[in-house]
Amino acid sequence: MKEKILDKATDMFLTLGFKSVTMDDLAHEMGISKKTIYAHFENKTKLVETSTLELFEVISKGIDTICSLQKNPIEELYEIKKFAMRHLKDEKASPQYQLQKYYPRIHKTMRKKQFELMQNCVVDNLKRGMELGIYRSSLNINFIARIYFTGVTSIKDHTLFPEDEFPISQLMDDYLEYHLRGIVTPEGRNILNEIIHSNHE
Repeated sequence: MKEKILDKATDMFLTLGFKSVTMDDLAHEMGISKKTIYAHFENKTKLVETSTLELFEVISKGIDTICSLQKNPIEELYEIKKFAMRHLKDEKASPQYQLQKYYPRIHKTMRKKQFELMQNCVVDNLKRGMELGIYRSSLNINFIARIYFTGVTSIKDHTLFPEDEFPISQLMDDYLEYHLRGIVTPEGRNILNEIIHSNHE
């Protein structure tokens, strides 16, 4: 039952937002009593925390699997973006933003975990791209990896990028293209243009 509650809660949090979903909503949606939920999770904060950690693990494993395929580094970044967006339901309810606003302690923990995961992944991606000659050889890897993480997390700030003006899936595509155009060689640019072209078809 605990897993079922967690799955349904995660689904509702991502669709409607961490703030919007109450324990009553969850109980009603599942056709169970609130008492049943509280038997597994002492309060909503604990449920939010467990839900975000579980989701992080799923996304983390998925990213590891994508990275282990050793695809072309440019293609790899697009695959990771697609995978993450699918699991975050295109971030329709701005989960990151709501987490930061209403559950700052959980958000801080998650941000640290995200940074460590992305740092390893992006550093490896940059090194391989440079070895293959599709990223410029003069890149400062540590700087690029950190600025990439900063950008990916900052574009989720709705005060900077209001949703009605910047739909999240388009925003992610624009940011990824912006990041890659700054680091590719002419050969890498050809690969990037091909991917962008095929995504638009």
